[in-house]
Amino acid sequence: MAGKEQERDELAESLNDLFTSVSTMIKGELQGTNNLLELLEKMNVRVAEEYKGFGDVASGLRVFVEQLKSKSGCFDEYVQHIDAIEQQVTEFEAVISMLDKYVSLLESKVQSFYQMPPS
Repeated sequence: MAGKEQERDELAESLNDLFTSVSTMIKGELQGTNNLLELLEKMNVRVAEEYKGFGDVASGLRVFVEQLKSKSGCFDEYVQHIDAIEQQVTEFEAVISMLDKYVSLLESKVQSFYQMPPS
């Protein structure tokens, strides 16, 4: 009977070693999973901080665009004035051209008058 007890002790030790090894392996895997989850949590916090920064930048850009729109409205008024002035200048140039032709015509009449012999 002593042989059977020794076999049982060896079997019990082997099973105990097996369970210890499996338990150690599972603990290692759980620790690795836990480390991975902690890393993901840190990455999520970092990404959230980045997006918060992007939100701040977007908010600043929105304010800047609103300011540009208000300035653009002021410039629109100036552009309308410039367009009106340009139209007036174009009309003025047409009048000057007509006057120039009229003066040229008068000049040629005066020259032809002085060139005519007295009668």
